[in-house]
Amino acid sequence: MSASAAPNATAQAGRTSPHAWRVIVSASIGNALEWFDLVVYGFFAVTIAKLFFPTGNDTVSLLLTLGTFGVSFFMRPLGAIVIGAYADRAGRKAALTLSILMMMVGTLLIAIMPTYSAIGVLAPIGIVIARMVQGFSAGGEFGSATAFLAEHAPARRGFFSSWQVASQGLTTLLAAGFGALLTGNLSPEAMASWGWRVPFFFGLLIGPVAYYIRRRLDETPEFLDIEPTQSPLRDTFASQKERLLLAIGVVVMATVATYLVLYMPTYAVKQLGLPSSAAFSAVLLTGVVQLIVAPIVGHWSDTHGRIKPMLAAAVALLVLVYPMFRFLDANPTFGSLMVFQIVLGLLMTTYFGALPALLTELFPVQVRTTGLSLGYNIAATVFGGFAPFIITWLIGATGNKLAPSFYLIFAALISITALLRSRKIGMR
Repeated sequence: MSASAAPNATAQAGRTSPHAWRVIVSASIGNALEWFDLVVYGFFAVTIAKLFFPTGNDTVSLLLTLGTFGVSFFMRPLGAIVIGAYADRAGRKAALTLSILMMMVGTLLIAIMPTYSAIGVLAPIGIVIARMVQGFSAGGEFGSATAFLAEHAPARRGFFSSWQVASQGLTTLLAAGFGALLTGNLSPEAMASWGWRVPFFFGLLIGPVAYYIRRRLDETPEFLDIEPTQSPLRDTFASQKERLLLAIGVVVMATVATYLVLYMPTYAVKQLGLPSSAAFSAVLLTGVVQLIVAPIVGHWSDTHGRIKPMLAAAVALLVLVYPMFRFLDANPTFGSLMVFQIVLGLLMTTYFGALPALLTELFPVQVRTTGLSLGYNIAATVFGGFAPFIITWLIGATGNKLAPSFYLIFAALISITALLRSRKIGMR
């Protein structure tokens, strides 16, 4: 009951039409802004920890902040169920419009929330509520956006859906750019007073633009060609259980690597003693790599298959991540951090660039967004959302600055196993 289990030849694709580029640009801009609102919280975790979770202990405050970052992921499976099923019943366009509206609500709450010193315990409670709204929204975003892009050009599914990943690279660029600009030009007092709120207001101001863009999109041809099911969640669990488990498995390494990148500014400041502006500048490189390399990998996978580049990247990360962290620990400089971010970005994007197409081909159109959303968000919740928290705890518990590599090795082993099983059931 799988959709096309093998990529079609690129000869079927021809050139990418102007209309197709409009679809890519429209979906990618909205997706980038959606994820920007979500991830910028992680980039400013150190400042938020002091303002909303003061405990007298910097490590405990940071753990509470990163834990709050992870709490939003508890809402993502619920968002995947509700918005994903809505997309399979009402269409991808309707779900994308709903998710951007909800993300704007969560971002507004964070942007205007008074700090702990102003309203006491209501401040962290308000932040938690805002993060839960954002998490619910993000729960339906990945599946809806991926299905939307992939279903507009089945013969070029890898290239089109890879823009889901490229747009997240744009998110990294925007968020890290704000981090580098603000921390490099504002005093710590100005950052704590108002500077950290600037990127949230930026996301809030751009939100209506993304909403307008999504309202004007056309529904996907593949969705219009089928009779939608009225019970996508039940159908997914009834007939797609193994494929759902495989989807979870192949996402694990991608989500852990992504949130390791999100954690690196905190790691660079806390463990390497580098200034915040340098840490954010290095992360910018990962965004550039992701934005450029993801479409190349997606295009390549349309001819050669999805699993080959993903398996190669997973094995390379498995072997290299520990030596990479040893190198960074032995050479805690801005240049070393740049090299680290480039290598990590290349391997992560090689894996992630082909992932959306593989996930799309695991599920039939009738339950595609539900299956995509659940697979991605269960993995993101269990393994990715608490990655910064787990990494911080591992470093504190072991006293070992190389501890982040252990978690990524664990994730790579899970995803390699899932990829090998996917190949056995006919995926390529």
